[in-house]
Amino acid sequence: MKKLSVYAGLMVLSVTSAAALHAAPVKADADGNRFITKSEAMAAADARFAKIDVNGDGAINAADRTAMMAKLFVIMDTDKNGAISQSEFIAAHEAGVERRADRRERRMLRIGASMREERQRDRLRAIAMLARADTNRDKSVTQAEYRAAIDARFSKADANQDDSISIEERQAVRKTR
Repeated sequence: MKKLSVYAGLMVLSVTSAAALHAAPVKADADGNRFITKSEAMAAADARFAKIDVNGDGAINAADRTAMMAKLFVIMDTDKNGAISQSEFIAAHEAGVERRADRRERRMLRIGASMREERQRDRLRAIAMLARADTNRDKSVTQAEYRAAIDARFSKADANQDDSISIEERQAVRKTR
């Protein structure tokens, strides 16, 4: 259970780039040609890993969650006195509510109301992917493990093995989920 909570906490920070491979619009498609090459996928994976690896130690683990909480504390402590007052806490909460409402509204306009359920499924898949990526079961996913998992997922999606994923291949993968 503790291992699952570590993975779940890490996913609060971000959804993996593997999920981005199957979402529209395609963030991993750097050149905008609607095909995702292996190099584009790996570059997106490296960028996502760097974002998730908050403390920059080359591994995604519980220390990243602690580092993220420390960053959030600094943001919330607006008067920089080392403590979060009730007014600072409320202000941070209200700012977060407002940001989430704005994002939700833009998302609903862009994608539709079913997005919430889809995002929840994507989060669960991302947690499961991180668990599979942790090949040595040390509750820490190194960049090498992460890249290997992305490479395996890319190879599975690349049905014709041409080192690029077309729209049709993405749609086929989505149907199998």
